Amino acid sequence: MVSSITTPLERQFGQISGLASMNSTQLVRYVDNHFAVRSRPPDRRCGAGRASRDQCRRRISTANLPNPPKYNKVNPADTPILTLSITSDSLPLDRVNDFADTLLAQKFSEVSGVGLVTIQGNQKPAVRVQVNPAAISALGLSLEDVRTILGQANVNAPKGSFDGPRQSFTIGSNDQIFSADAYKPIIVAYKNGAPIRLGDVANIIDSVENDQLAAWVGTQGGEQPAVLLDIQRQPGANIIQRWDRVKQLLPRLTGTLPPSVHVSILADRTETIRASVRDVQFTLLLTVALVVMVMFLFLRKLWATVITSGGASALAHRERSASCILPDSASTISR
Repeated sequence: MVSSITTPLERQFGQISGLASMNSTQLVRYVDNHFAVRSRPPDRRCGAGRASRDQCRRRISTANLPNPPKYNKVNPADTPILTLSITSDSLPLDRVNDFADTLLAQKFSEVSGVGLVTIQGNQKPAVRVQVNPAAISALGLSLEDVRTILGQANVNAPKGSFDGPRQSFTIGSNDQIFSADAYKPIIVAYKNGAPIRLGDVANIIDSVENDQLAAWVGTQGGEQPAVLLDIQRQPGANIIQRWDRVKQLLPRLTGTLPPSVHVSILADRTETIRASVRDVQFTLLLTVALVVMVMFLFLRKLWATVITSGGASALAHRERSASCILPDSASTISR
């Protein structure tokens, strides 16, 4: 991953002007590019990043990637506009994670203005092979030998095709192993003419990729394991509009899930923003009412007060409309 994928990407991204820093993480490779604020407009900088990624596709096309590199444009200083919790009373958490990753996250990423959808408490399924070192040493094997045997037995490669005079069939077969029981019959060595299988020298269990990572929802004493879905907006996108679009999509997506899977809103950033907008509107209306009252006390005439207060009412209406379409966070509205 480092030599075949990450390094070519880093070299290509390093040629972008205005790049301030670049970070890469381990295991699942992420390359985060941070640009200087005043170097170039955000859309142009991110467009250059997308172009650099496309230029690297030829170099990394031979790395046997199941999917091409994904591109996301987000502001790292932004907090998620919405956090969803996905739980189930009967299904294992790895199945719940699969629904969140393949269905919910993919559909929410397609919403206009959504920059990034991440999964917290990721519980991707995996098989753990806990080898007995003494047992394989007696067979003359090492841990590297066992790893090589597992890699040869668990590969998804092209199988070819059947060609006939009138039609052709492609051989479609997946040799990958997805369960612990399927790993146990793998032959690792022969002793006295008898096969030694992996289940004889190792403890094989169904688990997750990272068993040190988890998430819970609920109050103290009533916590429940869950998978959390964080939704972030693109820079400059209106938070309220993005939330309204996600809210429209949410019932349709939850309808496709099994009845035992429950999706609930854990954190909604728009609540404070909507409250701030309501406070601004109330303040403007109260200000207009006080101004009209003072004008009436000085003029002592109803029609003179109505004519004079028309301009103040129009100004308040314009300010109220502007406060309803502010695209930034609650701090911007308060300011």
